[in-house]
Amino acid sequence: MLSCAGADRLQTGMRGAFGKPTGKDARVKIGQILFSARVKDANRKHAEEALRRAKMKFPGRQKIVVSKKLGFTKHTPEEYENLKENGKIISDGSNVNFFFQAEA
Repeated sequence: MLSCAGADRLQTGMRGAFGKPTGKDARVKIGQILFSARVKDANRKHAEEALRRAKMKFPGRQKIVVSKKLGFTKHTPEEYENLKENGKIISDGSNVNFFFQAEA
């Protein structure tokens, strides 16, 4: 619908008032993790810069935390190497499989 004055702004009226959602939202609690990234040590600075730029797109305060753990596992690199040498753990992509025997 166009009229003479202000015709440079197109009006849609009621078009699109019911139907598909036009955006996406997420309810996030305080302290909840928004992003997780696993990168090689050589690319760590690039990942930190990318996350720094990404956090500016979100309202509120976000902080970037660099983990001392290996990948998405719960082990430090030293613990991982120790368990791997003893045959208690094997690599499974981004996670690990445990092989602990029940002690009698």
